[in-house]
Amino acid sequence: MNIDQLLKSKIRDVPDFPKPGILFKDITPVLQDPAIFKKVIDAFAERYSGKKIDSFVGIESRGFIFGAPLAYELGCSFIPVRKVGKLPYKTVQESYDLEYGNATVEMHIDAVHKGHRVVVIDDLLATGGTANATCTLLEKQGAKVVECAFVVELAFLEGRKKLSGRDIFSLVQY
Repeated sequence: MNIDQLLKSKIRDVPDFPKPGILFKDITPVLQDPAIFKKVIDAFAERYSGKKIDSFVGIESRGFIFGAPLAYELGCSFIPVRKVGKLPYKTVQESYDLEYGNATVEMHIDAVHKGHRVVVIDDLLATGGTANATCTLLEKQGAKVVECAFVVELAFLEGRKKLSGRDIFSLVQY
């Protein structure tokens, strides 16, 4: 069974979460199965091995689950991108619009430098707003976003459009 089929066999659909009309793709069963979780990390590690990646940038909070073991596996650093007010040191921020209102992500001011090669990683690509803001934040600090990586992509929400001009990789698409 390939990784796409394996993930589709494990990802659980949760109807009406977090609100009515939403069909939530729950990756928890993937994380609870050590063999499948290992296959996910291995698939990403194989993709980025030899690509001279300096850091994996995990988007809060599920991006941390995949970014940290990848950084360890490939001998890179890990950079957390978080919601405002969660990081203890001086930060830089990027705000973006949501359907109703806006949000802001931030990282430490010394997290990257000019030419720093990074992969932005998260569990899921939906509309692309948070990933796009993360990429913009990194690029403003001089980093080169090599690729945006996701375990799951909800293609029907067209998040790739918001990330246009950037390379995108996902293990499974719906």
